[in-house]
Amino acid sequence: MKPMQVGIFSLALLLAGPALAADGTPLRSANGVLVDANGKTVYTFDKDEAGGGRSACSGTCAKNWPPVNAAGMRLNPPYSSITREDGSKQLVHRGKPLYTFIKDQKEGDKTGDGVGGVWHVVTEAGKE
Repeated sequence: MKPMQVGIFSLALLLAGPALAADGTPLRSANGVLVDANGKTVYTFDKDEAGGGRSACSGTCAKNWPPVNAAGMRLNPPYSSITREDGSKQLVHRGKPLYTFIKDQKEGDKTGDGVGGVWHVVTEAGKE
């Protein structure tokens, strides 16, 4: 490929990136973990059953661990959504509902990892 073609191809990929992210890939990687559109690290909760179709975190739990909103998203595997008791849509990754942590302040913070032995960051490889 000639330098000009490489430049044009690279520009096309950069321009396509946000569209691809909005079309089925709602999370991105930062510092080895997955983060939402606001840069907040996402977590899974051990009390949620993978593929169970519901969240075990509500009330005070959901205030401290806000569910990742999936309203209006077009999702492709490994992402999907569940409908919470309040009717809102929550993002799911590999069957597990996703949350952020109220004490994480900046992009890539992982202060919720391991809290109570039941909260885990989701890594780039998709492992909790």
